[in-house]
Amino acid sequence: MSTPYPTPISPHKTRVGWIGIGVMGSAMASRLLSAGYSVTIYARTPSKAAPLLSQGAHFADSPAAVAGSCDVVFTMLSNPSDVRQIVLTRNDSVLSGLKEKGVLVDHTSSHPDLAKEIYAAAREKNCWAIDAPVSGGDIGARTGNMAIFAGGDGAVVDWLLPILRILGNKVTLMGGAGSGHSCKIANQIMVGGSMLGVCEGLVFAGRAGLDRERWLEAVKGGAAGSRVMELFAKRMIDGDFRPGGFSEYMVKDLGMGVDFVEGAKDEEVVVMPGAALCKDLYTGLVASGCGKMGGQSLISFIERINGK
Repeated sequence: MSTPYPTPISPHKTRVGWIGIGVMGSAMASRLLSAGYSVTIYARTPSKAAPLLSQGAHFADSPAAVAGSCDVVFTMLSNPSDVRQIVLTRNDSVLSGLKEKGVLVDHTSSHPDLAKEIYAAAREKNCWAIDAPVSGGDIGARTGNMAIFAGGDGAVVDWLLPILRILGNKVTLMGGAGSGHSCKIANQIMVGGSMLGVCEGLVFAGRAGLDRERWLEAVKGGAAGSRVMELFAKRMIDGDFRPGGFSEYMVKDLGMGVDFVEGAKDEEVVVMPGAALCKDLYTGLVASGCGKMGGQSLISFIERINGK
């Protein structure tokens, strides 16, 4: 049984493929399995698939094999280069195996231009591609409390809603192909600035002799309060740098924003000194060996700058 677009999605009929089972991807795929969907996965490191296989997922030996057996394929990968390889350029790529009227959804924080290229390649096969990066971190991936920024055809996004609403509690169509990724880049510019603000607030509060947990309780109900503070401030205080998203991903995401501006036409350039500064700070953090730690580990770098 299958439900290629536009046949309505059903947990008992729609066949879902999932490629990318890191911290975020595994949690998201797990939610679909718990909701009753048949999920086929591919992982470059098969041992990482064990927890999902124990939930009932099926394993395929290539991206093409996943695509050939599914109505909709989700990717949640590390970098745009991984997306290009897995979706487009490998001999056994997703698009080489995706059947007519199949749908690809890329949740990776990737580049808008690549999303447009994938969309065009999908349409040549009478398939569809949606870029749909997410925001909410590892906790949001586990609980389904995430924002999803979708780019592509609105009718296809509407068709996907029964699945997307399992993964996130807010789904917004931003526009055509690539607009979801543009939204995520802007989101990460704000997250980077907010993360830096929380780090420096905590460092200053500690140096001023304040109890940092009491300081956090005092300010989070005022104008300084934010989702970033809610998700990461206590982790910073506790020295819990386990990743929801790797610090090196912040370099990638902020870099796409800064590089996009640097590559734009003169009349399109927007100066973003804050984003450039955050990128430089995260680059320093990664260079110090913390690339695989969570983004909240930036506080350790700010503390070292201050001699701690």
